Amino acid sequence: MTVTRVYIASPEGANGRNVVAYGVLNALTSKYKTIVFRPAVSNHDDFTPVLLSASNAGLGVALSTGLDVHKVRLDKETARGDIIGAFNDAMDVARADAALIVGTDKSHVNDPTSYEFNANVAADLKAGVFLAVCTIDRWPHELDETVKLSIEGMEAAGNRVLGIFVTGCETRHSVSVKDTLAKYGLPVWTLPQVSFTDESGKVQALETFRKYAPTEEVLAALDVDFNPPTTPYSFQFGLLGKAKSNKKTIVLPEGEEDRIIKAADYLLEREIVNLIIVGNKEAILARGKELGLNYLERARFQAMDDENILKPMIAKLCELRAKKGMTEEQARKQLTDASYFGTMLVVLGYADGLVSGSVNSTANTVRPALQVIKTKPGQKLVSGAFLMCFKDHVAVFADCAINLNPDAEQLSEIALQSAETARAFGLDPKVGMLSYSTLGSGKGPDVDVVEEATKLLKDKAPDLPVVGSIQFDAAWSPTVAATKAKGNDVAGHVNVFVFPDLCAGNIAYKAVQRSSGALAIGPVLQGLNKPVNDLSRGALVQDIINTIALTAIEAQ
Repeated sequence: MTVTRVYIASPEGANGRNVVAYGVLNALTSKYKTIVFRPAVSNHDDFTPVLLSASNAGLGVALSTGLDVHKVRLDKETARGDIIGAFNDAMDVARADAALIVGTDKSHVNDPTSYEFNANVAADLKAGVFLAVCTIDRWPHELDETVKLSIEGMEAAGNRVLGIFVTGCETRHSVSVKDTLAKYGLPVWTLPQVSFTDESGKVQALETFRKYAPTEEVLAALDVDFNPPTTPYSFQFGLLGKAKSNKKTIVLPEGEEDRIIKAADYLLEREIVNLIIVGNKEAILARGKELGLNYLERARFQAMDDENILKPMIAKLCELRAKKGMTEEQARKQLTDASYFGTMLVVLGYADGLVSGSVNSTANTVRPALQVIKTKPGQKLVSGAFLMCFKDHVAVFADCAINLNPDAEQLSEIALQSAETARAFGLDPKVGMLSYSTLGSGKGPDVDVVEEATKLLKDKAPDLPVVGSIQFDAAWSPTVAATKAKGNDVAGHVNVFVFPDLCAGNIAYKAVQRSSGALAIGPVLQGLNKPVNDLSRGALVQDIINTIALTAIEAQ
């Protein structure tokens, strides 16, 4: 495939980096409609307008820049999500075919994490990377080591380095530099020193670049096999963007919890979903002001003592629970429970889905849904899956929330539901039915259940890639799979992990989340007629934002 998003990364952020950026941009525009994007710049940035003068996408500085670099330094993690949003906005407005993304500039502020930040943003934006490394004041072995570490830093973030530009290189040293760096198996171009900080230098810069890095060579370097990573930030933005594309209404029964209203404010500011917040409007808005939140008024607020809502709710609840003998008095008492009240807003069609659990237990969230929303036709159970966002990919873990000791039939149903969840979020499911045994290596009643579940799953979905029983390491690692499950095409490539019981699933997702730094989004409650999703009581604001977004996507 051809890479059409190119990130110019430099350990210096100067010393020839501008020449490389300007030259690569001209190469791209010779073939594509190309935007310029700067993820993080200072308010004294003079170089972006120079680049824009050579772009053919028609964007101005505002759309071509992400965040002020000073803001980025305060919170790089939050900044990454906002940068992805700004980049996608620029691509959408320009309807561009390609992008030149230029990393941070040299600064008087010594930020030791700056290069790592650039590597992470390149991965977030799914861009191939050209390195610009200066040789001035470096001995050959120092240049070599700088290039080596720069490549390693990019690859550690999941990036693909496409080529190396060595700047400030005297012509007489060009051959020896290329010979030194040939071991990396990448195109290497050497450029002599050229001063280029404003409009006055662009003619010389482009002439020099084209002389030492011909356009056809630069474009040829983009024609490579490239599987861009899916980082937690790109996945999260994908959730937000997909939710925003077809806005749904989500009810939040726990409206007086600080984390809930902070998440709500974030989503309302960006107009990602419509929200109904259950609780006293004046009290919630007052608390929002204390927390510095400015967008809560965009929500709809629903008091629980509003008779205009309670009367039809009571009637509907009595209808749905008639076989249980529910009376109006019992229904009214039941609806003093915020989870029940919120669930009935979904049943009555005021909302498309519900998110709860920041202060209530899973049982309090799920029980009303099971009683009045119920399972989808043909579904016998509800299960809970987590979307586990690793550094460069996403996997599904299930069941980690609901079913204590599922039998073979239930395990096969959980696997089917989890495969559907994977598809809903853009994954091509490959299912691993987990056990302490890999393809018969161990024996016992627990293994028997998993192997029976695997057989049932293959009968129900013969085209679904599945392996079981299998140990986690053989499901996860191609290297381990080559030994433990030799010849099996699914082993080592599993992205839907089905655990044999709730104990194993819940421990595993939390252990992986806390020890690896993976982002856990969920649980997604699978099998319900309408999307109702549960939060961990330890959920962070970002966890709540993600869960609301995925609930909206399910509602679509």
